[in-house]
Amino acid sequence: MTASFDDLLAANASFAADFRLGGFDGVAHAGIAVVTCMDSRIDPLAMLGLRPGDAKMLRNPGGRVTDDALVALVLGVNLLGVERVLIVPHTRCAMAGTTEAELRARVSQASGHDASWESFGAIEDQHAALRDDVARVRAHPLVPDSVAVGGFLYDVDTGQISQLV
Repeated sequence: MTASFDDLLAANASFAADFRLGGFDGVAHAGIAVVTCMDSRIDPLAMLGLRPGDAKMLRNPGGRVTDDALVALVLGVNLLGVERVLIVPHTRCAMAGTTEAELRARVSQASGHDASWESFGAIEDQHAALRDDVARVRAHPLVPDSVAVGGFLYDVDTGQISQLV
């Protein structure tokens, strides 16, 4: 059985009826890019006091600088006005609180299919991964030294971010 999307389409109709963001140019007007987790407890714009149009948002499990995220950051800093990059994983992250084997087993159980071949990106040491991600962005030849890159941790229980790198 397929779930209906009627509630979301109705919500979008209400949103579109009062839409005021048309005509934006796609540039990050506050000069910011944020790499963070896909966790629904995170509201990246609100946590930084930003509004639509201010920043480029990149989200994935664990808030890692994946190959795709790195490509997006290179485009952002060279073509879309990004001058500062925040990499922001969070506390109580499922990706940091489990092993790759455990994730594979849980997905296999939930899906009813063998997931032993899939790489989910479990994070053994969240702080070390954050340091590595910051270093990876800073070292990229297409990210100018003038771009500030920082590593932060978002606390899902307090809403605070702390700079770690």
